[in-house]
Amino acid sequence: MRNQPARPVAVVGSIRIPFARAHTAYRNSSNQEMMSHVLRALVERHGLAGQRLGDVSLGAVVKHSRDFNLARESVLSSGLDPHTPAFDIQRACGTSLSAAVLIASKISTGLIDAGIAGGVDSISDLPIVYPDGYRRILLESARGRTFAEKLKPWLALRPKHFKPRLVDVKEPRTNLSMGESMELTAREWEITREEQDAFALASHRNAARAQAEGFFDDLVIEYGGLAKDNNVRPDSTLEKLAKLRPAFDRSGAGSLTAGNSTPLTDGASAALLASEDWARERGLPVLARLTFAHVMGVDFVGSEGLLMGPAYAVSELLKQTPYSLQDFDYYELHEAFAAQPLATMKAWESETFCNSRLGRSEALGAIDRSKLNVNGSSVAVGHPFAATGTRILGTMAGLLQRKGAGRGLMGVCTAGGMGVAAVLEAG
Repeated sequence: MRNQPARPVAVVGSIRIPFARAHTAYRNSSNQEMMSHVLRALVERHGLAGQRLGDVSLGAVVKHSRDFNLARESVLSSGLDPHTPAFDIQRACGTSLSAAVLIASKISTGLIDAGIAGGVDSISDLPIVYPDGYRRILLESARGRTFAEKLKPWLALRPKHFKPRLVDVKEPRTNLSMGESMELTAREWEITREEQDAFALASHRNAARAQAEGFFDDLVIEYGGLAKDNNVRPDSTLEKLAKLRPAFDRSGAGSLTAGNSTPLTDGASAALLASEDWARERGLPVLARLTFAHVMGVDFVGSEGLLMGPAYAVSELLKQTPYSLQDFDYYELHEAFAAQPLATMKAWESETFCNSRLGRSEALGAIDRSKLNVNGSSVAVGHPFAATGTRILGTMAGLLQRKGAGRGLMGVCTAGGMGVAAVLEAG
């Protein structure tokens, strides 16, 4: 380990494939295929073929047992020098932003000069698991030494053993799905259906405008016959959104619908990070600098909403910086549901919440919403769980590069009651 002061960390590039609604364009693609495609494009664009990077951190939230070494296998298909190491990471929806923070930390402290962070998820290629009873029969039979010992466990086989179990989206400690948990938070913060639908509509309109203006042209590469995110709805209206039924609470009190929630999505994204010297030596751009980051957990079992992590993470992050909440040119808050950023912003504006939960003497205050998710976010673009963090990172870096100045604040909520927050500043 080198003993040297922290050094700036540059975001050199970011690439992703279009995000696709589950069971559409990528229904026959695996996590490794999508991730490898993104890495190959990143390597080709930045002239890294045959080069050895310091480290690569990639992850997926939903993956097959065959993907136990997903990051390393993807690197071996990327065109990088095969001596480039890699490791898997998983922090639910904050996976790839957490990966970026880890790679940035290694660069900042001098452990490495350059690395890649990214993530991928496929809902179309879900692992299908059979009941534990069937698994026990298989294992017991495999342990048998004689034919009779191998045969005996199969006498317990019943039709119920062939009923598959899909991935469970409920939190094991509350037995609530993410949507059900968010319904409780929306109710607590008195966030109306109309607010959520309006927020979702803005996400679609912003994303559609960004697509039309070519903002994503350098960030998104074609894959599987798809050239752009296929969930964006340019023709969405408040009237159409209002017709949708609640998706999680059908008691009549629910406000979260398929229209103001993220769709199940397939996709992959990655970002190249490096020291400024490493980038300059290769004639590569410095799009932005990753300067601050913080991860925080919340007590979602006892006292807090499952997805309120960013409210806490950003508060703690700001304590590390010379900035107030209002000192940013852009804000990127992951839209797991439209209600999530709305609840987070209301929490920051609440003096009671900031006093009692964040330990602050006054409210963090309001942000300028015209600076929030200006090119759309997860409700419109989609949300392949582990890919969202570096999707947001790439979008923010692109915004700052075009502006040529300023800084941006990013926040991502995750399953398990956590939040990941980071700051990018213009390069």
